[in-house]
Order: sequence, then structure tokens, then C-alpha cells
Amino acid sequence: MAKKVAVIGAGVSGLISLKCCVDEGLEPTCFERTEDIGGVWRFKENVEDGRASIYQSVVTNTSKEMSCFSDLPMPEDFPNFLHNSKLLEYFRIFAKKFDLLKYIQFQTTVLSVRKCPDFSSSGQWKVVTQSNGKEQSAVFDAVMVCSGHHILPHIPLKSFPGMERFKGQYFHSRQYKHPDGFEGKRILVIGMGNSGSDIAVELSKNAAQVFISTRHGTWVMSRISEDGYPWDSVFHTRFRSMLRNVLPRTAVKWMIEQQMNRWFNHENYGLEPQNKYIMKEPVLNDDVPSRLLCGAIKVKSTVKELTETSAIFEDGTVEENIDVIIFATGYSFSFPFLEDSLVKVENNMVSLYKYIFPAHLDKSTLACIGLIQPLGSIFPTAELQARWVTRVFKGLCSLPSERTMMMDIIKRNEKRIDLFGESQSQTLQTNYVDYLDELALEIGAKPDFCSLLFKDPKLAVRLYFGPCNSY
Repeated sequence: MAKKVAVIGAGVSGLISLKCCVDEGLEPTCFERTEDIGGVWRFKENVEDGRASIYQSVVTNTSKEMSCFSDLPMPEDFPNFLHNSKLLEYFRIFAKKFDLLKYIQFQTTVLSVRKCPDFSSSGQWKVVTQSNGKEQSAVFDAVMVCSGHHILPHIPLKSFPGMERFKGQYFHSRQYKHPDGFEGKRILVIGMGNSGSDIAVELSKNAAQVFISTRHGTWVMSRISEDGYPWDSVFHTRFRSMLRNVLPRTAVKWMIEQQMNRWFNHENYGLEPQNKYIMKEPVLNDDVPSRLLCGAIKVKSTVKELTETSAIFEDGTVEENIDVIIFATGYSFSFPFLEDSLVKVENNMVSLYKYIFPAHLDKSTLACIGLIQPLGSIFPTAELQARWVTRVFKGLCSLPSERTMMMDIIKRNEKRIDLFGESQSQTLQTNYVDYLDELALEIGAKPDFCSLLFKDPKLAVRLYFGPCNSY
């Protein structure tokens, strides 16, 4: 009899989890709290509680060839970098091709996931859901949590003395939808990640002035790389990944610095990262330098204090008559349907084996998919996670002992802090190609370069020196 699997969420991770369940002969049921698929990539005009939210102009930061699932390349007529509506179209094509919609129960909220009394022997879970005001419960052999990590806005108001006195408008970037209504305003964007930069650029075209406050500076990259190719098809090769792993950190830092400054000198623009040894995720934006050159955006240091109408910065400068403050300060995440004893979130971190499995369970029948921030596309990452997880559920793959898993979690976290730092925004960060290969190795899908060199040397060379994409 096929094992029953509950999949929570019908976004990117939920859809690929459904597909992998079906591929392995499992019996999935997906619970989606909204009326449609797509998760964070489905734009809606209004912000909804408990659901990820994007602005209308969002375009992917990873290219289509590097972002597609392994058995469905994106249509040839799709552009290299996709508007959110085009990406949603791809997900609809994917769901239709593999007939996934029939497994999804829409407008159904998961209230709780609890161990069954005989969990130590059965590994089963009792899942309580609510739909149209009615509660239902069912028992599942395994659970895949695919609810995402861009839902709870992180607004550190206590870090900004005088915030309570500020008379202008302020909100989190999650609330931002389009530039209408901000014409002629003086706007301060706090935080210079991808969302903060996108919003600052978009608003700067019609605002009186846009300021962007950054604590540590950031590298800014163009989507266009060498010879006009998408950045990730050049950056994410096994050869380059190997170099970054074997060369001394000083050499890697120098290489990255040269690469990032090839487009423009970050120091001249006030953007050079304070700690260049940390491989913080770069900002992907083609317009930031030109908007800075035109004076439409001005870079500011950390906000020290706010008054009724002005912002005082750590470098002593003051900007008067601020109308709007937008907090592009990231997200925190939680799992309200899970007990803390299962997956505990502390300081925006969770202890999961390879970012997927709780290490302390008697049976490995609970997994988190997509709870990660690779320096590359999340879609192939979630696919490999789901392929491994469904094989663990089926009994084809096994996990090591709890002690071994805990040691791996500790070691991985130490390495993450060393590479990416301790910032709240970096708690889920991981190297891209290394992590994909690690997962592929678990399911026997990592290319064997030694045998390939003899069987098909041309393919081996392309795999090693060419883009590391899913198919």
C-alpha cells in the first residue's frame, strides 16, 4: 500500500514535492491555504496575512536555463530573466504536464501537525486542517513542509530611536506593490538587499528624492555577465566552484572583488562592503549605478535616529522632510502548525540536517523543503531536496545516526558563519553547486566525471566547465 504524504503549501517547493512523491509511487495530498498555486510568485494587488507578497515589477534574479526543473526546460520564447507572471505561467505548464492539480486541496489551512501516539513505531502524523470553517483531521505516513520563509516581515523598530515620533508614512517592503502615489515624495529605503534596491530604483523615477540606507555596503551585480550571458550561467560552474573551495580565502576575496568591480568601482559609489571576506549574497540590479550617477538615489549610512520629519545618520548627516520610510529589512519565519519540539525557530535559525530533516525524531518522516537561501536558483535546489526526501520516506535512502546529524548541523552552521557572517538575512545561506552535488550524491544523481571522461569526454568537459543547470 502506497504511503500517504501531506504536502503543506503549493508554491515552488510544494509543486516539485508533489511531482517527486508521484514519481516514487507515494500518495500525496497538498494543502494550500489560498485559491491558487505559485506561492510567493503569484502577484496579488492586496497583501494577505499568512501569504508571501511581491511587488508588481518583480523579475527573477536567476536565468531561465539555471532555474527550470530538470525534466521541463522553460519554453524557448521565454526571456532569460522572467517577470513574475511569466514564471507563474511556467509553474502552470509544469503542474498541467505532470497532472499535479488533482492532488491539491485549495483554500485549506493546516492548523496542526502532531505525532500519532504510536509514532516511535509507525512514524505517522495527525494533520488537522480547516476549510470553509470546517475542521478535518487525517493520518499521514510523512509530512513535507513547503510553506516558505518570506511571510513574516522583520521590522526592527527598536533599532531606530525616535521612530515613535516620526509623522510620515512607514511600512515594510512586503506592503509595497507599485510606484503609484509616491510621486514627488522624499523616500528613505532602509536595507539594501534585492527588494530594497528594486524598490528604490523604481520609486526614484518619479519621487523627489530617494535615499537608501545600508549598514555594511553590498556588492551590486548586473544580470548580464561575460559576452552578454546571464550572470549565473557564468558564475555557477563546477570549475569555478572548485576554485572558490581550494584557493586561500584571500585569493578568493581578491577574485570576487575584481569581478564585482569590473562593472563599476563600488568604493566610488559608497557601496563597498565593510567585510569583503564574507560572501554575502550580492544585489542583482542593472539600474542602481545609473540612478546613483543621476542623483536620483543617494546612499546613506545606518540610521542613528529619527525625528518627526527627518533622519539622522551615523556619519552625522541629516536628511530633512522625509515623507516615507520603507523597511526592506527581510523576513523571519515560523511554523505555527508545528510544535517547538519538532522544528524550533531561534534567532531566525532552525536546526535541520542538511537544512531538511529534524535530527532528533525516531522516524525520519518530517522534512522541510525550500527552507534555504542558496547563492543560486531555489528551484533546482528544492527539486533535489524533494527527490532525496521522497526516497528517504520510501525507504530507498537512509539517514545517519542522530549524533552524526547533530555534528553535521553544528559544523555546517560554523562554516556558514565563517563564509556568510551572522546577519539575520544570512541564516539560510549556502553555497550553490556544493549543496546541489551533496544532495545529488545522496540519490546517486551526481555526475561521475572519471567515467564520463572515458565514455563521453566532450560531455564531461561541458559539465565541468559549463553552467551547472538542472537538466
